[in-house]
Amino acid sequence: MEKEFLETWEIHNRINLYLLDSILDDYLADTASSKGRNVGEQFAHIHNVRLLWITAAKPELLKGLERIQKENGITKPQLKKALTQSGKAVKALLESALTEGKVKGFKPHPMGFLGYLISHESHHRGQIMLCLKQSGRPMDKKVGFGMWEWGVR
Repeated sequence: MEKEFLETWEIHNRINLYLLDSILDDYLADTASSKGRNVGEQFAHIHNVRLLWITAAKPELLKGLERIQKENGITKPQLKKALTQSGKAVKALLESALTEGKVKGFKPHPMGFLGYLISHESHHRGQIMLCLKQSGRPMDKKVGFGMWEWGVR
């Protein structure tokens, strides 16, 4: 079961990267008609929230990880590197949580934490898709359906 637990996180992270890879650089600045974060800022937020949890639960896993500051500009290579690195750090946090039976600062248990992370990040993937659609640049249906192909991601 531990293997499947960790693999679920890895698949989820690859889907985030799959979506990022399918977005043109120019689209990172797209914003929903209701304002809020643009596409690049949504991805940066995902990464930054991961770092908040790592800071609270297992700060030693932060080595080499940095928050993405929107004031400095956000690029696809930067996002891809950050999400890949923070994805690995979250996996290490989840591995530790399985051993310890808990995630420091989160209740009820490691499985709930995994569900929380996936729910949070999937919410932002939906916001990214909405931003692109409302900007007149909807994602190709192949990409939209591809995010649900967990067996091949």
